[in-house]
Amino acid sequence: MTADAGASTGASAASGAGAGVTAASGAAYRIEDLAHRSGASVRTIRAYQDRGLLPRPERRGRANVYADAHLARLHQIADLLDRGYTLASIKELLEAWDSGRGLGGVLGLVAEIDGPWSDEEAVRISRTELDERFGGSPDDAAIADAVELGVLEPVPGDADSFLVPSPQELAVAVELAAAGVPLSAISGHLRELRGQVEHIAARFLEFTTEHVFARYLDGPHRPSDAEAAEAASLVRRLRPLAQQTVDAELARAMRLLAVRQLRKHLGTDEESPQPLAARSVALPEETMRAVEGLVGETRAAEFVALAAEREVRARALDALTSMRRPPDDLDEKG
Repeated sequence: MTADAGASTGASAASGAGAGVTAASGAAYRIEDLAHRSGASVRTIRAYQDRGLLPRPERRGRANVYADAHLARLHQIADLLDRGYTLASIKELLEAWDSGRGLGGVLGLVAEIDGPWSDEEAVRISRTELDERFGGSPDDAAIADAVELGVLEPVPGDADSFLVPSPQELAVAVELAAAGVPLSAISGHLRELRGQVEHIAARFLEFTTEHVFARYLDGPHRPSDAEAAEAASLVRRLRPLAQQTVDAELARAMRLLAVRQLRKHLGTDEESPQPLAARSVALPEETMRAVEGLVGETRAAEFVALAAEREVRARALDALTSMRRPPDDLDEKG
């Protein structure tokens, strides 16, 4: 459902809900008729009433009578449940609606956030075609893994077909399998990757909520229709930024790490140079005895090495300073 559709649904249902649900005008239903028209069971309708999600029916003599507004509200509850909302959160939304704060704008924001975050469209694939794409040999364990991960979704009533929510993700798996990667390894890698990507998504949402959406969400009241519409517009603008940022950073990291990995395997890793081999140098006996007398026998070799290094550095400094000396033929003042 689009943002406009969500708003219009909220508006149509609100016409009866906010002012109290009665059957004084419009259609009147018995509970069995309401269940048939809404798709909810009689037991569910009564449960919604007990939890405060659905207003009580009008009492006419010995009969309970439901109105069109009850039917609209049941459709709204079903739609919000499909979007993943709990009954508790749905009750909060409906209470805001009934208190006159409006739900159309909020539903537009909900629809915007709940809409697709990529341009991919799901496709349908048969089990035979799936087996052919992965080498022609059926693999029930791999299919079960793919269903568990959501890469494949069973089609109700058709055991030989699957829905593919992300054709790109399936295409990656096909290419990896063709390159010799076992399907079990692909599934394991996807599980690990998914956890890391969900962490990135959570951090991006925390960041944007703190710096962008807090002014709409942190107040004592729910956002007005105008504020919710403005927030929905921001969602549309910011939605591609997460993927663009991840794409750019992934490209940078892949280049850096791929070059490093290649050098490692080729033995040309400049960051891990081979240690220099030690060399023995003959010194006069008198010199060694003099050194041992100064620092002791155990540290004599270290002393000689440091002394030699200091001499090398001193000569290098002398060479540098000699290059900066002024020419001898400069006129002297005074």
